[in-house]
Amino acid sequence: MPAKPAEFRAQVEDLRPYLLRYATLQLRDSAAAEDAVQEALLAALTGEANFAGRSNLRTWLTGILKHKIVDAIRRQSRERPVREPESEAGGFDALFDQRGHWEEPPGPWEQPEGALAQKQFLAALEQCLQGLPERTARAFMMREHLGLDTDEICKELGITPTHCWVMLYRARMALRQCLEMNWFGK
Repeated sequence: MPAKPAEFRAQVEDLRPYLLRYATLQLRDSAAAEDAVQEALLAALTGEANFAGRSNLRTWLTGILKHKIVDAIRRQSRERPVREPESEAGGFDALFDQRGHWEEPPGPWEQPEGALAQKQFLAALEQCLQGLPERTARAFMMREHLGLDTDEICKELGITPTHCWVMLYRARMALRQCLEMNWFGK
């Protein structure tokens, strides 16, 4: 039996702190998280008739919030340019020409197997990994260290395959740049 409108609103409002924590973890911006939660609560209260009680209210609200978070991320990506790690080379754009080709192709590693075995290289790699955003580093380690495929990474991190590929690309580019500066001495 569905809850009365006043009871439903009270139950929804009781879940607000949980939703705000969830959104803040995802968006890393308290103002954007607050906006996403407000939009989710408004959608839930407007669509109260759509809640048939087949799932837990918290699960239903979290599903609505996930869509609002995706909308917020898309909105943020359209409204402001992506910040790239700053470096002496001027960021990733300096590595490519106007056609998207390498300005200077990466040089071959003399002995990659030997470099990986060295304790100092692993320390430099760990330092570079710490410079990555947490979820990006986690995605990279899941792929390269644990050998998980894209579907498993997406399920674990709650992201789309396209987002996963973008995160892995950015991780590889940032690690390449960091290792060139801190290990290969370029």
